[in-house]
Amino acid sequence: MKIALRVLLGYFLIVALAALLLVNVFLQQVKPGVRQAMEDTLADTANLLAELASDDLLAGRIADGRFATRVRAMTGRELDADIWGQAKRRASYRVTITDARGIVVFDSAGREVGRDNSRWNDVYRTLRGQYGARSTRDDPDDEASTVMYVAAPIHDAGGIAGVLTVSKPNRSIQPFIERSQDTILRWGWVLLGSALLVGGLAAWWLSRQLAALRRYADAVARGERATLPDAAGEFADLGRALESMRRQLEGKQYVERYVHALTHELKSPLAAIRGATELLEGPLPEADRARFVASIDAQGRRMAAMVDRLLALAALEHREGLDAPLPLDLAALAGDALDDAAARAQARGVQVRLQVDEGLPAVSGDAFLLRQLLANLVDNAIDFSPAGGVVEVRLRARPDGLRIEVGDRGPGIPDFALERVFERFYSLPRPDGGARGNGLGLNFVAEIAKLHGGTVSLANRDGGGAVAVVVFPVA
Repeated sequence: MKIALRVLLGYFLIVALAALLLVNVFLQQVKPGVRQAMEDTLADTANLLAELASDDLLAGRIADGRFATRVRAMTGRELDADIWGQAKRRASYRVTITDARGIVVFDSAGREVGRDNSRWNDVYRTLRGQYGARSTRDDPDDEASTVMYVAAPIHDAGGIAGVLTVSKPNRSIQPFIERSQDTILRWGWVLLGSALLVGGLAAWWLSRQLAALRRYADAVARGERATLPDAAGEFADLGRALESMRRQLEGKQYVERYVHALTHELKSPLAAIRGATELLEGPLPEADRARFVASIDAQGRRMAAMVDRLLALAALEHREGLDAPLPLDLAALAGDALDDAAARAQARGVQVRLQVDEGLPAVSGDAFLLRQLLANLVDNAIDFSPAGGVVEVRLRARPDGLRIEVGDRGPGIPDFALERVFERFYSLPRPDGGARGNGLGLNFVAEIAKLHGGTVSLANRDGGGAVAVVVFPVA
């Protein structure tokens, strides 16, 4: 499981648990909260009505007095009220009054007159000077049929003359409870959805940052030129740490590879110079002496060229990118490279031909490096061309980009060497039996092509010879 997915799941789990806990607490508190508010209202109402009913109760006319008449009128009143979207047509209060013994002497509903309510909690506690209230089901089998009763005492000069109880069905406030619960649940889902969205965005950002650093590390591991990706916060610190580690490791490996390769390559010319020097210490015919001196000079030049190319290659490999690339006319650069190689080609009896497609697009890059790339390809083709051969240089515009093709008609490349021709110091014997190259020329070409975002390949041609192909993106 990816770390971004783990972060998302962990974050969402924590938020979901917290949201569920909060929603559950709110849902559980809605019903008792609303009922507590209703009980508070009933207590005020009961005490108010108890004061209004005291005169009729003490005068013995509670059943048909002015209070009873007004209460019965209230139960028949049309309210036509709209309370937070809930229609209310009639009052849901019920008023009962008991005497000092707990016997019902007035019932606004007319159902319980004469019944003994002295054992009910509201009457029982109120007659003893306490707060009396209860919640009782009208139907023992129906939980939704509960009715809340709140009582208040009716006083006379000698104490409590009776109890007035105001009752209200809990189902009358159930729509408000359900509305509040629905609102809490709806916003709870909104909270979870928002948490999932925020968590998803955070996980996507985290995954994007890590993926960029991973691609960078993979590219470095493959030996490609990689640019440190833009990052923020600690990811930027991690990227800089990776970049620093890469440079240090590459520096150590670079020195190790170069020292090893250079030591290996210098052994052959140094051995030739040492052997010629030993022979020159003794008496030799003039012709042999001249031949050995020429050999020492050739090997010295070879070592000097090797060192020069190594220095140029080292400078190229340490470049992270082109400083100021410009749109360049590759045909003009190819013409300059061929002019420079004309003397070598003539000395070896090789013809060099240039073919350029019409409407050739420009290529973005460094003029000096691209000219050096063309020169190295042409020099390599001349070295492996037989006397009287032809080196063909073609510049073509293709859908995949601008192509440089440099081909010769030499012996071609052995199969075992096809995968190694671009390795540093790897070289093949020349067809004329001359000194082997040091392999730095094609490696230099590969580095220049990579620096310009291009690719390079070398393959055998039908009918003999080999062709090097470089493909650049069009500017």
